Amino acid sequence: MNLSTLLIGTPGPVEIIIIVLVILLLFGGRKIPELMKGLGQGMREFKKAAKGETDKEEKEPAEEKNK
Repeated sequence: MNLSTLLIGTPGPVEIIIIVLVILLLFGGRKIPELMKGLGQGMREFKKAAKGETDKEEKEPAEEKNK
């Protein structure tokens, strides 16, 4: 197996530019920041859920320290 057969599925710089242009055409310049904000919030929530953190778990240790 050579390197060219392994890299068939990876996009190069030209493909990435084309993908970005298509996204820009579909959503427009004003919607992209909103989409990225939503994506960031979703990733943050996913990381919290993966760690097993919840709002209740975060507040309990703080309340115990105050006693």
